[in-house]
Amino acid sequence: MLNDYFYVMKTIIKKILLVTGLMSLSLGVSSQCEIKNRIYPDGSMLYYIEPVNFYWTETKDLKGGIMTDRENYFLALQPNPYPEKSVGKKLKSDLVLKLSDEKEYLFEHFDTRYLEGDSLMEMLFLIHEDHMKPLQEFEVVQAKIDMMGEEGLRTYTFKLHKAALKEQLDCFLKEEEDKKEK
Repeated sequence: MLNDYFYVMKTIIKKILLVTGLMSLSLGVSSQCEIKNRIYPDGSMLYYIEPVNFYWTETKDLKGGIMTDRENYFLALQPNPYPEKSVGKKLKSDLVLKLSDEKEYLFEHFDTRYLEGDSLMEMLFLIHEDHMKPLQEFEVVQAKIDMMGEEGLRTYTFKLHKAALKEQLDCFLKEEEDKKEK
């Protein structure tokens, strides 16, 4: 009798765990397309999807994602460690992205800003029209950012979420298309 009870409870627990796991998986997928907005001190409104982690080691990491002001699209990257504000504001070099088509693309530096009480540096790079299609079709393999000074060029070989930029860009474009249809 007691064995039957444990068997039934074990079966119920397995089903609950399975359902919970599937629910958390579906929430994780849909949150990738959850568009948020932020008003910056200069009054500009940018729409973004939470940054994802592309690269991580004990000494450095790179997070980022797509942002838009509804006219232009930007690639927002958060390299860590980052230089102090006086040095960071001088970072104006363009970004080189290598995509899975084995080609390198140059993205124009747009802005470098410090966020959340200067505890986070974010670099914005303009996504020109001619870069939209490759970003929609190919995963990111590598990013090269010139950090200036002694460090110079920092290369991040993407280990995580290689398709995130593609997915985020698709999300923004789908939302834009849905608004046009209404």
